[in-house]
Amino acid sequence: MNTTNRGTVNKLLAVFAHPDDESFICGGTLAKYASEGVDITLVSATRGDMGRRMGNPPYLNRETMAAAREIELRDACKCLGIQQLLFFDIRDKTVEFIDEESLTSRVEALIRDVNPDVVLTFHETLGGHPDHCAIGKATTAACQRTGHLDSLYFITFGNAMERPERFGYSHKDVMKIDVEAHLEAKLAAFRAHRCQTEIDEWVWLPDHEALAKFGRYEYFLKADREASAKKLDDLF
Repeated sequence: MNTTNRGTVNKLLAVFAHPDDESFICGGTLAKYASEGVDITLVSATRGDMGRRMGNPPYLNRETMAAAREIELRDACKCLGIQQLLFFDIRDKTVEFIDEESLTSRVEALIRDVNPDVVLTFHETLGGHPDHCAIGKATTAACQRTGHLDSLYFITFGNAMERPERFGYSHKDVMKIDVEAHLEAKLAAFRAHRCQTEIDEWVWLPDHEALAKFGRYEYFLKADREASAKKLDDLF
């Protein structure tokens, strides 16, 4: 990876919906680039206050969950090496109902301020959760407005993009990032999101057993499928 860009450190902006999106989906990639000196800014549109998991046994409620999940996200950011964390303070499970122009303009302003070399977000239809799709759609529109579409990549789930043709993509559209050297940081971030992972017994197994549950690669889709071909194993 080229560690300089016009004489400055490379920058990555990740625009996600909830605390834990960054760790559960692409924690290895974020840890990898942080370790290489990339300046990472993470946006969480919500504070995850409507999450269904409240600890095991439950110790949170609707009034206490947002504050707890913010603390957990800050701890996860430390594990992954994320330097800047921002919240949009949208109520969990309502991102899809926010005025689209307002949300897009908010992301656009952030992109212009950060001027990232790489932007990560959700695909607007493959994101799964409505909050994921809504923040992804707004971020994609913002990247189009700011001329960052060729720097935008969509995060994907697990190893689904080993067979991208099922989703209308080809292998040349998929970035395959080797995160094997950063799985310990990813596991630490999983564990930082304690209220969400206590129910998952495998997360709390001895380290060598828990680490074996992770795949070696994380996968990303190019937003601009017509962009000049880059190496398919590096986002920068």
